[in-house]
Amino acid sequence: MNKLPLILAIAAGVGIVADSNPLLAQLSPTTPKAPRVQIKQGPEIELAKEHLTIIRWTTNNPGGSPEHFGVVHYGTDPGNLNQTAKSPIRLNPDHPTTIFRVRMSDLKPGTTYYYTVASMGADGTDDKTMKSSVKKFTTPAGESQHATR
Repeated sequence: MNKLPLILAIAAGVGIVADSNPLLAQLSPTTPKAPRVQIKQGPEIELAKEHLTIIRWTTNNPGGSPEHFGVVHYGTDPGNLNQTAKSPIRLNPDHPTTIFRVRMSDLKPGTTYYYTVASMGADGTDDKTMKSSVKKFTTPAGESQHATR
């Protein structure tokens, strides 16, 4: 018996189901979690404006659920990082590294902020082995502070 027609029929059926349900078509497989997630590059400031800053860093691929978040804990006191910003990312299981970018909004101009970076899965589970040391940056001063009268 030739199994090719049966295989083609099954493949076509799966395609029909995926085509009729866009969510099924976009599902990515869960990949094995990395035993240790490590920062390979950064964290560093990608963009700094008066009221917003984007922090970027690269890790080995954390694995697990394809939906992940980059997380920045920050504040104006290095001992009290009481604010959190996070940005979603979709892991590519075929890439050995992942680039995280997190936007922090509503910052004060001319202010020094301290921060650490981390990542977590969509279920809220931290990639516990990956957390940076405390870093700092200063937002640019506002235009009104530079104006001469």
